[in-house]
Amino acid sequence: MNLTSKQRAYLKGLAMNIEPIINIGKASLSPEITEAVSETFNTHELIKVGVLKNCFDDPKELASALAERSHSTVVQVIGKKIVLYKPDPKDPKIVLPK
Repeated sequence: MNLTSKQRAYLKGLAMNIEPIINIGKASLSPEITEAVSETFNTHELIKVGVLKNCFDDPKELASALAERSHSTVVQVIGKKIVLYKPDPKDPKIVLPK
């Protein structure tokens, strides 16, 4: 899914107030983390993932891999925080601006 800059800015604004739901540690991007992210999208459309200090992988690479594996979209990577978006196919709660 491609987001316009206006949609991306809107999602960034929403993400400012949420805490990381999942943290990636020294085990990096394990199948368990990928599964946890995919399951989180069952109840959330916008999630924040934290990359802990003991994870030495690049957060941008982790973000793209997570987005690809969970079929979501990277909204932003800022520092060690990743924001991902995946709309609910049946009942989207977040209405993106056009």
